[in-house]
Amino acid sequence: MTAPTGCPVADGHASEPGDIRAEAEEFLRLFHGEHPKTGPVAPRLQQVLAEIDETGTYRHTEGELAFGARVAWRNNARCIGRLYWQSLRVRDMRKVRDAATVAAQCAEHLRSATNGGRIRPTVTVFAPDTPTQPAPRIWNEQLIRYAGYWDAETGAVIGDPRYLEFTEEVTRLGWQQPAQRTRFDVLPLVVETPEDGITLHELPRAAVHEVELSHPEHNWFAGLGLRWHSVPAISNMRLAIGGVSYPAAPFNGWYMGTEIGARNLADQDRYDLIGEVAERLGLDTSNDQTLWRDRALVELNRAVLHSFTRAEVTITDHHTESARFLTHLSKEEDAGRKCPADWSWIVPPMSGALTPVFHRYYDTEQLRPEYVLDEDARLRGTTAAPRAFPEPVAAVPPKLPRIRRLSWFTRRTPVPVP
Repeated sequence: MTAPTGCPVADGHASEPGDIRAEAEEFLRLFHGEHPKTGPVAPRLQQVLAEIDETGTYRHTEGELAFGARVAWRNNARCIGRLYWQSLRVRDMRKVRDAATVAAQCAEHLRSATNGGRIRPTVTVFAPDTPTQPAPRIWNEQLIRYAGYWDAETGAVIGDPRYLEFTEEVTRLGWQQPAQRTRFDVLPLVVETPEDGITLHELPRAAVHEVELSHPEHNWFAGLGLRWHSVPAISNMRLAIGGVSYPAAPFNGWYMGTEIGARNLADQDRYDLIGEVAERLGLDTSNDQTLWRDRALVELNRAVLHSFTRAEVTITDHHTESARFLTHLSKEEDAGRKCPADWSWIVPPMSGALTPVFHRYYDTEQLRPEYVLDEDARLRGTTAAPRAFPEPVAAVPPKLPRIRRLSWFTRRTPVPVP
């Protein structure tokens, strides 16, 4: 996701990124402007600016943190599902900096967001970067992703080709691949901190909810052995609120069917299942004019929607979500706010011209608060490189005290030399 929102600064212009005082003021004016009951902004602004002068940063109140995270979703130019931005559950884990607890709370995030299939939009906000202490980083693009293995015998990839390099690197770092490799082996979480370095953490099976895929009409489809995880929790984007950065802030909504059926399972550099599905459907693949790819794509997406619905796991279709987005757009305009949108992301990856979001232009101005995908984080999410911090220096063991050579009758009680 990304993020924008009308930022009511005195002159109407957003501050330059990196100016924490200006960004803090911009955010606080926005927060108090949308929450009149909090009173005038001046006292809080004075407090924050004094804290910045003293420490180089400041701490958000719980209310400011929750508002900032929700507005970052509201402002996400690449997300079509923003109508329910106010429902985002914010888990405040800013006290957490150690890798083991970060991983444990990511697992708890998944359990809580899954909610028995009634997916709850959730963000877990870990410790922020400060001038004196960098924050934890989560390498994975999403909390749940599947491994990709190169099969030398067939010259093909088992699993998700997108994560082939990531899988190879975490294996080098010590991950034990399953004895029986499959197309849907969940990758470990990779958490990096300045203190612990790079650490690997297996997600508990109970935290990984998956849906087995079948088709409403074609019984053979279940025999393909396909499945997908229920919660799309993005985990390598930085939450930026008022000049404060939270590099580890995994967040999720729920799936739109085409994300799975038209991209993850269909893209040629992913699971590339269109040809296999077309063959099983008995389609004529000898000529592009038979539109066999389009027909196979529709049936693959029908299977995804059917399977999630039958499993009682929240999912939405691209027609419904397109209509909801225009409702969201209308509400934002009525509130006097800008609503940036990236057309190439908002328009669904199938039947685009049949959806209302296709037939209009959008404001593309980037606003704050926002979810930011930094270039190094993007690379780590697929290649597991580069590392975020220098490798921790191993602690040098303390020197043992020298022992004075004593006469024979006192050697049992050596005396350390001061």
